[in-house]
Amino acid sequence: MPGTAAKLLLLDSASLYFRAFHGVPTSMTAPDGTPVNAVRGFLDMVATLVTRVRPTRLVACWDDDWRPAFRVALLPSYKAHRVADPRGNAEQVPDELVPQVPVIAEVLAALGIARVGAAGFEADDVIATLATRAGVPVDVVTGDRDLLQLVDDAAGVRVLYTGRGVARLEVMDEAAVLARYGVPAAAYADFATLRGDPSDGLPGVPGVGEKTAAGLLGRWGSLAALLTALDAEDPAVTQRPRLLAAREYLAVAPDVVRVRTDCPLPPHDDRLPTSPADPERLVALVDRWGLAGSINRVLAALAGQPTEE
Repeated sequence: MPGTAAKLLLLDSASLYFRAFHGVPTSMTAPDGTPVNAVRGFLDMVATLVTRVRPTRLVACWDDDWRPAFRVALLPSYKAHRVADPRGNAEQVPDELVPQVPVIAEVLAALGIARVGAAGFEADDVIATLATRAGVPVDVVTGDRDLLQLVDDAAGVRVLYTGRGVARLEVMDEAAVLARYGVPAAAYADFATLRGDPSDGLPGVPGVGEKTAAGLLGRWGSLAALLTALDAEDPAVTQRPRLLAAREYLAVAPDVVRVRTDCPLPPHDDRLPTSPADPERLVALVDRWGLAGSINRVLAALAGQPTEE
């Protein structure tokens, strides 16, 4: 987009297509009756986000491994309750969503929107790697609070949090993180470690909630400093019995919660496309899945035209 300042928009794709699936009725179907609610919802979100953010670069970040072995080795409970088959490592995904995910990937390829994953890593790690290497302002779109650890005013990294929906994004900069959680963004991973997150199988420290976690980090600055004081039997450490009981967990959980910034990413072109990379394939996908309205909205957004809300 001529005259537009450089900006990278990173999409937590799974977060968005799960939200689309649960937010758009499954009665929205292709001509053959197959549900395409997640596909159409995801594409409509892309159109809305591109129109609002006006990025010059765009990447749909992908979960090539939703439960990486290095995290499970440290903390076996990590996402364990979301494993569909105890004998394997497949994630529990609604049956009607499963076949829609490859369609989303095909449509992104036909549009020319970069889709990037990394073997052995989650989308969060891909996002973190791209954000720290960007060299331009970055907006991360996600419903995952763990990515608040990436917020960095000096580097121009913000999170556009989708907790209330894409139409009502919460812009999370350093001031917003501090106001919401009582800790700076740089300490958010330590905060999340102490608080825990049942949705990810992170037990946290029993009896330590958000206010207590924020108070401990406010006093000690970091989890590492807190643990050093705990091990040194510093009498100033509060919650000592609880922290000691969770000492084994606290030794490994930070490396589970912290996103990695060293993913081996494949070559990709993240420039925002202004026209489809494969028009014939896109037409075929539109016809097969009944996506005309959503694709037209995405194409209008990519061309810099207003889109319908």
